[in-house]
Amino acid sequence: MTTPAGSAETNLPQTAPSSFDDRRPPERELLDDCVHCGFCLPTCPTYQLWGEEMDSPRGRIYLMDLAAKGEIALDGPFTEHIDQCLGCMACVTACPSGVQYDRLLESVRPQIERNVERDTGDRLFRDAIFSLFPYRRRLRAAALPGALYQRLRRIPAVAKLAAKLPGRLAAMESLLPPVAVRDAFARLPVSTPAAGPRRGAVALLSGCVQDVFFHRVNEATVRVLAAEGYDVVVPRDQQCCGALELHAGREDSALGRAKRTIARFEPLAVDAIVTNVAGCGSSMKEYGHLLADDPEWASRAEAFSARVRDVHEVLADGEPQAPRHPVPGRVAYHDACHLGHAQGVREQPRAVLRGVPGVELVDIPEAALCCGSAGIYNLLFPDAAADLGARKAENVRSVRPDVVVTANPGCLLQIGKHLGLDTVPLLHPVQLLDASIRGVPLPRT
Repeated sequence: MTTPAGSAETNLPQTAPSSFDDRRPPERELLDDCVHCGFCLPTCPTYQLWGEEMDSPRGRIYLMDLAAKGEIALDGPFTEHIDQCLGCMACVTACPSGVQYDRLLESVRPQIERNVERDTGDRLFRDAIFSLFPYRRRLRAAALPGALYQRLRRIPAVAKLAAKLPGRLAAMESLLPPVAVRDAFARLPVSTPAAGPRRGAVALLSGCVQDVFFHRVNEATVRVLAAEGYDVVVPRDQQCCGALELHAGREDSALGRAKRTIARFEPLAVDAIVTNVAGCGSSMKEYGHLLADDPEWASRAEAFSARVRDVHEVLADGEPQAPRHPVPGRVAYHDACHLGHAQGVREQPRAVLRGVPGVELVDIPEAALCCGSAGIYNLLFPDAAADLGARKAENVRSVRPDVVVTANPGCLLQIGKHLGLDTVPLLHPVQLLDASIRGVPLPRT
């Protein structure tokens, strides 16, 4: 399906009832903002892969416009092209007209989930993902067989069988994080006092996948914040923030998780609610918008979102307090899409890293292009994700880094898969800063 950009067809009048239901359909004003200029094309991962107009942001907006005017149905090509969007929001950064593609995608994906019947295999696979990832206890239970499997995978016969897994199952197998059972079942302290002069108090969202499989990142985050003068509170009974479900269009469950997160954190006497996961932070900062039409939650959500800050925003605010030991080497920083594009947090992580003596900070070519992780995208569309992952890995290699840092667990897994985990250390930026403050060697992962 190809339509010349800016053609008269984009100005068709309403000819039939909208294919969208009346629950938060894409707003006409937002659809009309797109002038089909094409500035988004070089930064769109799927357009770069396939060169198909309907797999570009302006092409997808064209499809949304046709669906809103009743010209096409939501099933078939519409769902196919919307599903294939990574939701990386690079187009939002690139657009000179200020098109809010993020808001359009956010409104359209729930329409698909409510109104389009997926084939049985796709539906069951998606259900399986969301029956596991938002639940910390289930992830911890999965860590036990996961750790055993990773030991067994060293056996050549097992590795040979794993190499024969089909499509999505192969993607899941290849993206298993390094499992350390001790870390998976570890708990962060509920309260950690500031070390040295006190600057304030913060609460940390410990996350789901982050806390179970990247627990050491959370430990480093608590230590760094405390070293920089913050009392750190980590509510023990916090749950998933809903980010993965929100980005996949599972609106009802995502908003339920948003409300529970607000209710758990809003009574805390803290200056900020801190997250160290790009995807979680982008969703939590949007709670005010997502719940704006809910009279009971609108003001509470807006107040909550106003207090959410990425850890780098906190650390870059003011002069460093804790002494830094040198960490000599070339450090390649990868902008996680939901940190750089969705939150607009680009300079703060770089400023934090430049504050470490000995660090030579280098940017990666095609920095705006997604690595292919994109929440659960690399599980749903493993071939496209693999092409993007290989491209990102090649760009990383081109700068010859001694260490690679990025602020999202999905990016760490995706880049590690395609770069090779044994090549260079892959770390969250706070892990590098934590090693510098403590004067210890960098961890390997």
